[in-house]
Amino acid sequence: MPDEQGYQVSGLSSWASMAAESHETNPDLFWPFSVEVFDKMRREDAQVASVMRAVTLPIRGAEWMIDPAGARDEVIDLVATDLGLPVKGREPVAPLRTKGRFQWGEHLRLALLELVYGHSYFEQVYQPEGGKLRLKKLAWRPPRSISNIKVARDGGLVSINQHGLTAPIPVDRLVAYVNDRAGGNWIGESLLRTVYKNWLLKDRMLRAQALTVERNGLGVPVYTAAEVPEGADATERDAWQKSEKEAGLKLAKGFRGGEAAGASIPNTSGLVLMGVTGKLPDTDAPIRYHDEQIARGGLAHFLNLGTQTGSWALGSTLADFFTGSLNAVAEHVRDVTQAHVVEDLVDWNWGETEPAPRLVFKPIGAGGLTAEALKSLIDAGVIKPDETLEAFMRAAFSLPVKDIAEPSEDTAESATDAESARAAAEVVQKVYLGVGTVLSKAEARDIVRRSGADLDAANDTDQPEEAA
Repeated sequence: MPDEQGYQVSGLSSWASMAAESHETNPDLFWPFSVEVFDKMRREDAQVASVMRAVTLPIRGAEWMIDPAGARDEVIDLVATDLGLPVKGREPVAPLRTKGRFQWGEHLRLALLELVYGHSYFEQVYQPEGGKLRLKKLAWRPPRSISNIKVARDGGLVSINQHGLTAPIPVDRLVAYVNDRAGGNWIGESLLRTVYKNWLLKDRMLRAQALTVERNGLGVPVYTAAEVPEGADATERDAWQKSEKEAGLKLAKGFRGGEAAGASIPNTSGLVLMGVTGKLPDTDAPIRYHDEQIARGGLAHFLNLGTQTGSWALGSTLADFFTGSLNAVAEHVRDVTQAHVVEDLVDWNWGETEPAPRLVFKPIGAGGLTAEALKSLIDAGVIKPDETLEAFMRAAFSLPVKDIAEPSEDTAESATDAESARAAAEVVQKVYLGVGTVLSKAEARDIVRRSGADLDAANDTDQPEEAA
């Protein structure tokens, strides 16, 4: 029903307007009927389930984090804590508690259901704590529960309603993940829409195939009636034939295979299990074809490898193309979350002029640093091995932390004066290069003293007497 601010898409009453907005031509896929159809597709078909898992699991398993992006530490800490994500460049810190807290992994799983239904809506729920508004949860509003979507005349989202609730949820409290939205179509388009026809035909062929096996695997019982006794008149002949026909039909319909299967029939009668004569139609080929098309609909071509559609040699090329599409989906989720979760959280607490950190993720399919690549970089002089690099590589390859033993007193006392002087000179030189100025002897001695190096040995180093 139109109003002064916009128009509504309300359940069953606006099929025509919703179909026109989404360009949908199949009545079976008009919203909200589409929710039931797409849900059935993902739950009952193995190939559809495989495609959806192939699309969503890499995104859920990606490394998500908060990039400071120039924001203040107070803002970064609040956002990272409320979203339960690590901060880029910082050592990950495990939360003290997870019960009753926002879970990014669970939110991401539900947000990616937009690929199934075309949309996935969440309501922001905050709670005051320590003078700030903290994100308690992003409450999922299932597509089945949505009864009304109100859209402004300019195509912007106004609010949504749920079945059984009169109060709408306004847009400033919503987080809307809508797949391939065009204009005012806030229903979106399911990733399964393009393969609906293949799924439907495949489902029918599977049923026909099962019926073919059931009817022809054992055969159809055919009963031949016994001959009419000699000397029977016309009335007796009719009665005999009727009795034999009824008995034979009952026997044929009640026949079942198994270890105890058997039949007892009169002399001159017959019971034969008849199969289809001629060649049965090949249902495997069309079923396989529709499976391949379903995989192509999600750009998951590699699921078809080894099924007469290519060789494993194509796997690398197809996987690169597929991971590119996954990164595009992840970027879409990132942008929506950044605009309507991260920045809303900052706006509520510090205002719209406060710089906000960024939600980022490590690109899916990006190759990690290998030992061979690291060796090549070191040999080429691009990087130099140090304690920080060693700690990073130990963590990257899940190696144990280096055990640093405390030096004994005897070892410390046996250090030569030349070694102490060299250590002191290195400390001074590092600071000298860092500050970009000439140090006085007093400043150099103070740096050496704070570094723990031998002060007497430092007196022998060549340091400038006066500051420039």
